[in-house]
Formats: sequence, C-alpha cells, structure tokens
Amino acid sequence: MACKLSLPEVDFSCAVCCDIFKDPVILSCSHSFCKACLQEFWKEKPSQVCPVCRRRSSRSEPPNNLALKNLCEAYLQSRSRRASAGSEVLCSQHGEKLKLFCKEDKQPICVVCRDSRKHRTHESIPIDEAVQEHKERLKPTLTSLQEKLEVFTKVKLTCDETAQHIKRQAQQTEMQVKVEFKKLHQFLRDEERARLAVLREEEEQKSQLMKKKIEEMSSVMSSLSDTIRAVEEELKTSHSYIHARPR
Repeated sequence: MACKLSLPEVDFSCAVCCDIFKDPVILSCSHSFCKACLQEFWKEKPSQVCPVCRRRSSRSEPPNNLALKNLCEAYLQSRSRRASAGSEVLCSQHGEKLKLFCKEDKQPICVVCRDSRKHRTHESIPIDEAVQEHKERLKPTLTSLQEKLEVFTKVKLTCDETAQHIKRQAQQTEMQVKVEFKKLHQFLRDEERARLAVLREEEEQKSQLMKKKIEEMSSVMSSLSDTIRAVEEELKTSHSYIHARPR
C-alpha cells in the first residue's frame, strides 16, 4: 500500500471526471471508473463499452473495485495530513496548489479541477488575478462605507454633544428650581410665623377686651344682687310692720 500511495495522483483519478475515484467499479478489461461516471457515459453511447479501450463490457452492473476504493481513501487521508502539516493551502480533492479561481462557482481550484468534468466548461483565471479583481470591486464599496462611517461619526458626535448639553441644562435647571423652592419655603415659613404672630396678638387683644367686659358685667351683677337683697329685706320689714300696727 505504501508503494501505491507514492504513485502519481493520476493513478487514483477517474478517466471520465479526472477526479479521485468515488465508488470505483472495474470492467472486464481491468479499467476502473467512478460508478456514477460510467453510468453517465453509457447513457450517451449505444453500447456499454469501456471509455478508455472501447472494449464491450460483459456486465451492465460492474463489480465494485474495493481495493482501489481503499487505496483512494488512504491516499486522500495521507494527502489531507500533508496539507495540514504544510503552510500552503492545497486542493482537498487532488492535493494540488490552488492556483486558479473558478468564476462560475466562485471558489479556488487547482489545475486538475480545471480539467475535471465539474469545471472544464467554466471560465477560470489565476487566483492572484481573481484576488486583484476582487480588491478592485471592493474598493468602491469600501470607500462608500468609509464615507458613511464618517457621516455617522459626525452625527454621533453631534448627538453626544447634544446629550451632554441636555444633561448640563437639566442639572442647571434642577439647581435653579431647588434654589427657588428653598427661597419659597423660607418665605412661606416667614409668612407663617408673621401670620401666627398677628393671630396671637389679635387673640390677646380680644381676650383682654372680653375679660374687661366680663369683669364689668360681674361688677354690675354683684351690684344688682346687693340691691335685690336690700329690696327683699325691706319687703320683709315692711310686711311685719303692717301686721304689727294697732287697729
């Protein structure tokens, strides 16, 4: 197997699709092909012949070439390990350098991919050229995005400044409101004290006036009481005197 793995990749490539064998089958002439490739090739031919030697196949369903399938799988694994260990990016199917770019499939390919059935009708260009074209296409977009970013940066700066101004204005207004309400509270406290003082003074004056009237009324009532008692005494005396006179 080690000897087989050292062979060129063409030994593991299907003559129809030029890719590494997938599910290979073997004809009676000893040539092997991908099962799908062979069936597709036979659809276009009046008879089932070998695509290489044109010898007619004796079987419509050729047997699987398990040995070749195992070799191909081992080869792909070995190539994958080599690609992982190396610094260059290699084609995952053929292990070749990705030197070309398929413009239709929008992906890098190798020279073997270019000649395969999948890409042979597609336009391909050197990958460096594709990179340069891509950069040229991106330049206007980049310029537009940079201009938009600059506009948004200016707008954001203006918004930030406006937000700061609103915040400062709100803080100043808050301080002013607090000062004004502090003055108002002081004024209300002073007004409360002044009105309470006037109320107490008015209450004192009215209380003194009523006290004086009460004293006067008490004096008059006392005098009347004395007069009433005197009159009652006199009435009693007069009644006794009348009853005591001789007839």
